[in-house]
Amino acid sequence: MSGSVLFDAPGPRARIRNHVVTVLTVVLTLLALWVVYTKLEAKGQLSAEKWKPFLTANLWTTYIMPGVEGTLTAAGVSIVLALVLGLVLGVGRMSHALPVRWVCSVIVEFFRAVPVLIMMIFAYFLFALYGVFPGEHLALAGVITGLTLYNGAVIAEIVRAGVAALPRGQKEAASALGLTSGQTMRSVLLPQAITSMLPVLISQLVVVLKDSSIGFVITFVELVRQGTQVGAAYGNYIPALMVVAVLMISVNFTLSWLATWVEGRMRRSRRGTAPLDSEAVEQEVVPGPAAP
Repeated sequence: MSGSVLFDAPGPRARIRNHVVTVLTVVLTLLALWVVYTKLEAKGQLSAEKWKPFLTANLWTTYIMPGVEGTLTAAGVSIVLALVLGLVLGVGRMSHALPVRWVCSVIVEFFRAVPVLIMMIFAYFLFALYGVFPGEHLALAGVITGLTLYNGAVIAEIVRAGVAALPRGQKEAASALGLTSGQTMRSVLLPQAITSMLPVLISQLVVVLKDSSIGFVITFVELVRQGTQVGAAYGNYIPALMVVAVLMISVNFTLSWLATWVEGRMRRSRRGTAPLDSEAVEQEVVPGPAAP
């Protein structure tokens, strides 16, 4: 009999108790949802008139699609830049050069400690003060800067933890083969660590997508802000926010599914060729009788 790793297998009474608790939880959850539904229905928030604007093309082209475009643009650019920055800082924190390691550590700890919104606001006004970007791109630049700096620092820690989790024998074997520290990191450690880091990286990329919504503070046109604009224009805040929630969940689910698929492909591509069976080995090694 195999026991559970985290806790002992429940006995008959414990199983009955768990089933009762599960049923009560489901019933209470359904009851809470029913109460919320009845309250909203009594206020007319879920009436058909509140949903009719979503059947018109004008609402989608004026509000929803610009918000989707802004969210995906900010998240896509920030994800790419954060991955690059995180990889550089993560490798830098493991450098043998003390100044490089110290500088990268200070940068990572600083940007991990500063809230994302503060960095967005600071970058927005800094770019506006020096005219770095045109006025119509100031909000986008501020959002991308804040998301890149914060998430790049977090990804740097993910990279460092992923490499540190590898067996010491990998690095020692590379050193025995005469590889330099840079070659060891580039050709041996990072390729193995990427696969183990993917689940955590996926979670962080979803955080990047969700954090783009706080860009509304600096007038950035994103999906959540546009949802509130729809609610103000048509008087249907609850349906508008429900539609925005469905869209955000769909995008996050798609991103998670894509990253999981990439992880599976990477794991399959790293598998070696299947070993030969014993008969094939004998035929290869032991020659047959010589022909007369």
